Amino acid sequence: MVQLRDGKDRAGTARGIYLGLREQIANGVYAPGDNLPSTRALAEELGVSRTTVTTAFDQLISEGYVTVRQGAKAKVARNIAGGKVEQPAQSSGSGRRLSAYASRLMGLPFQLPATGRLKYDFRYGDVAPDDFPRLAWRRAVTAAVLARRERLGYGHPAGSMALRHALQGYLWRARGIRCDADQIVVVNGSQQALDLCARVLVDPGDRVVIEEPCYAMARNVFVTLGAAPTPVACDEDGIDTGMLPEPGGHALAFVTPSHQFPLGGVLSVGRRRELVNWAEAGNAYIIEDDYDGEYRYDVRLIPPLYLSGRGRVIYVGTVSKTLSPTLRLGYLVLPEALVEPFIRCKQIIDRHGATFEQEALASLIETGAYERHVRKMRRMNSERRTAFLGAMADIFGNRVEIVGTSAGLHVVVWFKGFGTGDEQNFAHLARAAGIGIYPVSRLFSRLTDRRAGFVFGYASMPARLIPDGVRLLAKVLPS
Repeated sequence: MVQLRDGKDRAGTARGIYLGLREQIANGVYAPGDNLPSTRALAEELGVSRTTVTTAFDQLISEGYVTVRQGAKAKVARNIAGGKVEQPAQSSGSGRRLSAYASRLMGLPFQLPATGRLKYDFRYGDVAPDDFPRLAWRRAVTAAVLARRERLGYGHPAGSMALRHALQGYLWRARGIRCDADQIVVVNGSQQALDLCARVLVDPGDRVVIEEPCYAMARNVFVTLGAAPTPVACDEDGIDTGMLPEPGGHALAFVTPSHQFPLGGVLSVGRRRELVNWAEAGNAYIIEDDYDGEYRYDVRLIPPLYLSGRGRVIYVGTVSKTLSPTLRLGYLVLPEALVEPFIRCKQIIDRHGATFEQEALASLIETGAYERHVRKMRRMNSERRTAFLGAMADIFGNRVEIVGTSAGLHVVVWFKGFGTGDEQNFAHLARAAGIGIYPVSRLFSRLTDRRAGFVFGYASMPARLIPDGVRLLAKVLPS
C-alpha cells in the first residue's frame, strides 16, 4: 500500500503520490531493483485517475529513482546506495557573500506598500481608483491585442514606435518639447528611468547632486550603484544653485524643477540658467523629473528645464499621476549623444516593456482621449486641493504652515510647536484612527531639529471625504 502525503502536498494528487513513493524508497520499503505497482493497479487502489499516477511516476523517473523497460514493470533504480535517497542540502546561510551592490541595497531603509486600506489615506502617489478611464483603456488594450500582426516577438528596446510618435506630438502640445521620436525611450515607470540614468552615467565613487529634501527612491538608486550624493538645500525657488559644489567633480544632478519634491518650489529662471551653466562647466548631465508637470492650478504650466538645457538635460515623464502607477509606463527624452547607450542598457535590463499596453497608450494619445482625461483630472484634483486647503484653514488655522500648494497632487504641512521627534508618534496616532499621514523627515538626508512636517497627498480620496479626514485628524493629534 502506498502511503500518501497529507497537508500541503495533498493525498490523491500527483505530487502526493510522488512524495509518498519517494519516501518509501528512501525508507527501504521498496529496495533497489524492486518492482513498483503498475500505474493501473495503483490508480485503482488509490481511487485516482491513471494519468495522475503516471505523472507521479514520470517525476520519479526523471529524478532517477525509478527505471522502466518496455513491457516490464517500473523498478526502483539499482544505483540508489543502500536504498537511501539523497535529500537536498539545507542552506546554512554561509554561502557566497552578496555583491557590493546588494550589500549597499541591504543597508537602505526598506518598506513595502501598505496592504490595509485606511478610510482617510493621505498617501502621496496614489490616485483614486474611480478616476481611471476603465472603458477607454479596455477598448484600447482590446484593439491592441486583436490587431493583426506579422509576428509576436521581441520588440525594440526603446519601446513601441507608435507610442514614441504619439509622445513626440503630446510633448510638443502639452510641454513645448520639440524632439525626434528616436530621442524617446519608453520605460517601466520613472523609477526605471532613474536606474537607467545611473547605470549609464554614474560609476562607483562618483558624486551626484541631489535636492535636499529629495525623492527617496531617486537617492537610493544612486547610493546602491556606489555613488556619493551631495545634498543641496531647496527653498521656494527650488534648488539653491548658490550652494552647488564647484563644477567638475560631479557626474550629474537630479532635480524636480517644475514642482520640487516634496516642498513644491518652482526653479526660478535665474537658477535654471545657473544650473545649466554649472552642468556645462563640469561636463555633467541634469536629470529633470517632471513627475506631475500636468497639474498646475492657478497659473500656467511651468515650462520644462529641458527647453533651456542646451543638450545637458535628460527629461523624465510618466503617466503614473495622470492614469495610474499600476501601469508602469514612463519615458525619457534624451540628448542625441545618449540615445544609443541608453537603448543598449535598456535591452540588457529587460529587453523592452509590455507592447500591448504601450500601443493602448499610443491609441489614447492619438485619439485625444488621453488629453481629455488629463484635463478632467486637473479639474477633479483642483477640487480635492480646494477641499483640503479649506479644511486645514478652517480646522487648524495658524497652527500649521502649508507649502507647495500651487501645483501637483500633494502639499507639505508643517505643524507649529512640534518637532521632528514627534512625527512618528503623530503618524501612529493617526493610523490607529484610520488616517494615513506620512512624515517628511524620511526625505531628508540630514536629520536636523525642525518642525514636525508631513507630506499630504489628496488625489486618492473623493473631495467630499477630505474635510471629514482633516476634522478627525484634529481630534487625534495632541493640541
